[in-house]
Amino acid sequence: MKMLKTAALAVTALVWATAALAAPLKLTPANPQPSGLKPGLAVKYAYPPDVKSLNQAIRALKRGEAGPALAGLDYRDTADGDNTLTSKRAHYVAAAISGYVKFDAPGTYAIDFLTNDGLDAKVGGQTVGYFDGRQKCFETRAVQVEVPEAGWYPVDITYFQRVGTACLHMRAGQGAPDWMPDAAFGH
Repeated sequence: MKMLKTAALAVTALVWATAALAAPLKLTPANPQPSGLKPGLAVKYAYPPDVKSLNQAIRALKRGEAGPALAGLDYRDTADGDNTLTSKRAHYVAAAISGYVKFDAPGTYAIDFLTNDGLDAKVGGQTVGYFDGRQKCFETRAVQVEVPEAGWYPVDITYFQRVGTACLHMRAGQGAPDWMPDAAFGH
């Protein structure tokens, strides 16, 4: 048993060390760069009878409907019963979120999300946030990305909220992640 625990610790340490030494993911800017964007992000909602995984959310979103734009990605933990994001409901909500995020300077950034519940977030063609399950408002693993130039980068997010409270935040920064202002998003 002791050998098994030691082996498990060694594998965990190796995985973390490999991740820490991995090169940052290189984001691809929008080409051409968009102009005349509306503030915030576009969103399409679906209201399935239940949703416990990203696959269920994706299937439900095939019958989705456009919703009011999101101001950005700073939706704090709600009280149970408050509507999720800009949807019509508090529970059993799937959302397909799209648009652009603007980085003002090139460089290496750390990106993470706080989510309740599931999330598959892509920025500039790279997966930068992922959680396929149900949880309280909690952080995803921070991902190091390379922003090759200042400008707009495509955002494509699948999100779901099952029951209880809901939250969705994006943080990014050179160094430690910091809250993204609503002004950084357009669609």
